[in-house]
Amino acid sequence: MLRALIFDVDGTLAETEEAHRRAFNETFAAEGIPWHWSRADYARLLKVTGGKERMRAHRDALGAGPPDGAIARLHALKTARYGALLAAGGIALRPGVAEILALAPAAGLRLAIATTTSRPNVDALVFACLGRAAEEVFEVIAAGDEVPGKKPAPDVYLAALARLGLPAQAALAFEDSRNGLLSARAAGLEVVVTPSAYTAEEDFTGAAAILPDLRHWRLPAPLGG
Repeated sequence: MLRALIFDVDGTLAETEEAHRRAFNETFAAEGIPWHWSRADYARLLKVTGGKERMRAHRDALGAGPPDGAIARLHALKTARYGALLAAGGIALRPGVAEILALAPAAGLRLAIATTTSRPNVDALVFACLGRAAEEVFEVIAAGDEVPGKKPAPDVYLAALARLGLPAQAALAFEDSRNGLLSARAAGLEVVVTPSAYTAEEDFTGAAAILPDLRHWRLPAPLGG
């Protein structure tokens, strides 16, 4: 029986990737790093999960750039800039998400997050979209920096399930990317995919459903109802 819903964040809760890309580019410019990621660049780099990992991949492809220590500092600056961009407005949850978050508790469903992004990014997005602290909405928040392997490794979903105290069969994952789908499936979860602006052309073989957005997904009847 379904007991919990586990959400990815970027691209699933909201279309955040353009805000991330802007935050990266503004950080590079402010720090004198001669990088500027176009939409095509970012689409390619999104195949690498994790912001620090994307910067390292870009550096390694160029054969020159900041060392790992500087990349960690740049990522912290980028995270702060991303939070400021969200706080300034202009971001919204994808269609259907707010309704599910509001109605799930009455249906006996617990809410969790399993994301590659960092915890500050989760906090910034949830507060910007819902005006509430993330922990007030989600019982469990498993973030990328808390586990050894990022998606498509199953680590973050396994962490979320462990904190929920549930087997994979009792939860359902919501994702927007192939890496996310592979991660959730490797953890034993069924997955509903709502492709986002940067993932629409990816292969979602293995998903339980592929929907335009979560207005097309229906909560199960309340437990005992």
